[in-house]
Amino acid sequence: MQADATALAEAIGRGQMTARQAMERSLAAAEKYQALGALCYLDAELGLASADAFDALPVDQRKSMPFGGVPTLAKDLGGPFQGFPVGAGSKSLPRQDGTADSDLAVRFRNAGLCLFGITTTPEFGLSLASEPAIGPISRNPLDPNLMSGGSSGGAAAAVAAGIVSIAHATDAGGSIRVPAACCGLVGLKPGRGAMAAGPLFTNHLGGIASELAVCRSVRDAELAFSILSGSASGPYPPVEQAPAPAGKMRIGLLTDLGPAFPIDPLRAGAVEDAARVLEAQGHEIIPLAWDDISAIVEAAGRAFRDVIAINLASLAKVPDIDASLWEPMTQAVAEEGGRLSGVQVWDLVQAMVYVSRDLWALFDRFDVLLTPMLTSAPRPIGSFPTDHRDTDLHFARMGSFAPLAALANISGFPAITLPFGVDKTGLPLPVQIIAPMGQEALLLALAARLEREERWSHRFPIAGLG
Repeated sequence: MQADATALAEAIGRGQMTARQAMERSLAAAEKYQALGALCYLDAELGLASADAFDALPVDQRKSMPFGGVPTLAKDLGGPFQGFPVGAGSKSLPRQDGTADSDLAVRFRNAGLCLFGITTTPEFGLSLASEPAIGPISRNPLDPNLMSGGSSGGAAAAVAAGIVSIAHATDAGGSIRVPAACCGLVGLKPGRGAMAAGPLFTNHLGGIASELAVCRSVRDAELAFSILSGSASGPYPPVEQAPAPAGKMRIGLLTDLGPAFPIDPLRAGAVEDAARVLEAQGHEIIPLAWDDISAIVEAAGRAFRDVIAINLASLAKVPDIDASLWEPMTQAVAEEGGRLSGVQVWDLVQAMVYVSRDLWALFDRFDVLLTPMLTSAPRPIGSFPTDHRDTDLHFARMGSFAPLAALANISGFPAITLPFGVDKTGLPLPVQIIAPMGQEALLLALAARLEREERWSHRFPIAGLG
């Protein structure tokens, strides 16, 4: 039996425990692992009230909720979830609730998920490490000296440590996938238009951001996507979801990221191992040269940087936000965005379209791309400092760690990461699969096939299932 959110919901459904008991165990785990810094805000009273409300529902209604009674956490970006005030990892946003549930938050609750806290992010998500100046520092449960990733690093740390079995997450430049890859989890970045994004998260970051969750299994990611996606409100029309096609797939294999992005041989080797498994299943593996994709990757990276800078420049003008309280890097990136002219912004819009167009062209040759997620093991705490103003250095550091992360965001395509092996220190060896729009089912089917190889096992039991 897989130990995941589905299993926990089934245990609650069978009467092995109540939702309140599950919540009490998650609260105890949150206290036990407080030093990991996964949570930046906790409301035990609200969490227990949510669990009690679930337990009081009629049996038929409880059974209709796929994640019935399962404790969970919201990220300190995105949402929002009423009762859980978002601070975006910033001193400039004091936690003041009063915001109604987002459309996605309503779906989380209707699925039976019971919230009790908020997970740590870097300030405004501006890092691939979740170490905001206001604290706490989110640490990797597999090695607390290492980062848990960003910007959904707190969410990944909480799920990997077993505090919860599933947690809300967002992805604008790898922010679901990088933390999942650091902590040995499954992270699906849905395609543009797939997820409900209203009323406040609609068109956030020009459409490059998606919301979903970090999970301990592919089946949890598949279930979460199936019940939380669709009928999305916002400026992007929902993309029709295609069923996973049967038969032989053409899989583009990329392991060499060129001289600018040297990759750890173990992590490149995991991608090759995954390709061999899929080839043995009858799929065609077609090597993809770095020269065939490098220009698209570089264009996506530039576009991502400009989108983030423009967003922060706009945010700095909001009357209720004191940008002088921001971290030095946040201020520097916002200033960079403020210097962009109207012509440069238009060029950015065009560049994003071209990234999507050029990636589409690659899918004339391939059904999916199989790539590395990270170039190395998770970096030590402090590897992505934000107490300086060298923006070139900051984005270069992030690009060297996860050079293919922003490609899916700028293009709008779906992508998934999962662990496919373990190194000598016990850290995961993640792989990434990218597919065309509307092909989340194909991503999940291939990921499930790789997961069945059992190349990775979670070190920490889930609170309530251990």
